[in-house]
This record gives sequence, structure tokens and C-alpha cells, in this order.
Amino acid sequence: VEILNANGIETYESCQGGEGHAYPEPTVRFHGERSEGFKALAIAMQHDLKVKALCRIWRIIDGEPSGPTWEIVFYS
Repeated sequence: VEILNANGIETYESCQGGEGHAYPEPTVRFHGERSEGFKALAIAMQHDLKVKALCRIWRIIDGEPSGPTWEIVFYS
């Protein structure tokens, strides 16, 4: 999160992952246009962070799609 924030990615939620956590793996969520996810991916890779997945998602809230937002998932 600190690396992404320091490089211009405005995160709004994160989880270190694991049993009893919101996500099974370390995950960081952030808003942004189409290119923002690829920017975050490049930053993570430049800093040798082990990225497992980059996801652009629309959550369904009260029966309506909300988003899109980005998630970047890291290996534990």
C-alpha cells in the first residue's frame, strides 16, 4: 500500500490476507480509469512485489452494479 500510494495510486482498502481476514491473499483495492490498473501493476513489478492477479470488477450492491474498481492480489 505504501509503495502504491507513494507512486500515485490512491488506494481505499487493503487486507493482508489469511485465515480470518476479508481476503484469502494480500489484496489492495483502488479506483481509476482503465490505465490505472496497469500503472499499479507496473509499479508493483518495479518494486519486486509478487503479483498474482490484477482484476477490474463491478460489485453488485443492493442489486445494482457498482464500479468499476481495481484489485491487485499478491502472493502471500
